[in-house]
Amino acid sequence: MSVQDTSASIVASPSLAPSSHGYLFGFALLAMVVLTGPLYAFPVFLIVAMSFIIFASGFNLLLGFAGLLSFGHAAYFGAGAYLTAHSTKVLGLQPEFALIIGVATAAFLGLIVGVLAIRRNGISFAMITLGLAQLVFYYVLTAAWTGGAENGIQSVPRGMLFGIIDLRNDTAMYYFAATIFLLSIFVVYRVTHSPFGQVLKAIRDNEQRAISLGYEVRAFKITVFVMSAALAGLGGGLKAMALQFATATDVHWMMSGEVILMTLVGGVGTVFGPVVGGFLVVTMQNYLASLGAWVMAIQGAIFIVAVLVFRQGIVGFLEKRTGLKL
Repeated sequence: MSVQDTSASIVASPSLAPSSHGYLFGFALLAMVVLTGPLYAFPVFLIVAMSFIIFASGFNLLLGFAGLLSFGHAAYFGAGAYLTAHSTKVLGLQPEFALIIGVATAAFLGLIVGVLAIRRNGISFAMITLGLAQLVFYYVLTAAWTGGAENGIQSVPRGMLFGIIDLRNDTAMYYFAATIFLLSIFVVYRVTHSPFGQVLKAIRDNEQRAISLGYEVRAFKITVFVMSAALAGLGGGLKAMALQFATATDVHWMMSGEVILMTLVGGVGTVFGPVVGGFLVVTMQNYLASLGAWVMAIQGAIFIVAVLVFRQGIVGFLEKRTGLKL
C-alpha cells in the first residue's frame, strides 16, 4: 500500500465516519431545549450555562479530538471576558464588535501559547500551558485597564445588537446567546467530522504514524489550539455580557480545573459530552451556592462517582449503551 493510500485510509476510515443518526437526534433535542429554555428557567442562568458549555466544547476539541491536555484554558476564557467587557464599557463598541475583539484576542493568545507549548507533549505540555496561564492571571491582577484587582470590570453595558436590538432585555440577550451557542456546537461537530478533524484523531491515536504519513502535525496542533482558544474566548465574552462583569475568577487556574471537570463528566471526545457536563456543573454551582465551600466537596464527590460509574463520561456511557454516536 502506498503512502497516499495509507494516508487516505486515515481520512476515510469507516471507523472514523460514525452514523449521523445520534447527532441528528442530539441536535434536534438540543435545539428544542434551547428554544423553550426561558419557559422553565431564568434566561441569565441559561446564558451562563451556554457560555460555559461553549468553553468546555472548545476545551474538548483540544483534549478529546487532538489528545492535548491544557491546564491553562482559563486564560482564553478570561481574555474573552475582559476584552469584551473593556470594549463595550470603555471603548463604547457595539456588542457584536466587542465580542469579536474578545474572541480574536483569545485566539491570538492561543496562537502564542500554542507555538510555545506545542513543542512538548504530555505533562510537559500541560505544565507549560499552566505556567503561561498564570502569567496572564497576574497580568490581569496588576494591569490598570482590567481594574487592577479581583473585582475586575463591573457594570458592563450590554448595548444594542447591530444598533437595533436592545440586549438589556433578558429575553433578547438569551436568544442572541442561544444562536451563538447552537452555531458553536454545530461548528465543533463539522470540524470533528471534516478531513481536518479526522487527521486530528489520527494524531491523537498515533502521532508517529501521522508524521510518517507526511502530515504537518505541528501545524495541525497549533491550528486546533487556536480554534479551542477562540471558542473559550467566545464563552468568556458571552458570560461577561450576560452577567455584565469580568473578574479575576475568569482567569484563575481553578476555572481551568472546572472546564476539565465539565468535559470529563460529560464525555471527552464526544460532541455532546461538554453540553451535558457543562450544564450539570453550572447547575450544581448555581443551586448549591448556599452551601458555600461544600459545593467544591460535592463537586469532587460527583466527579469520583462519575469516573467510577461512567468511565467514558455520561454521553460516552450512553453511546456505549445505545450504539449511537453522540
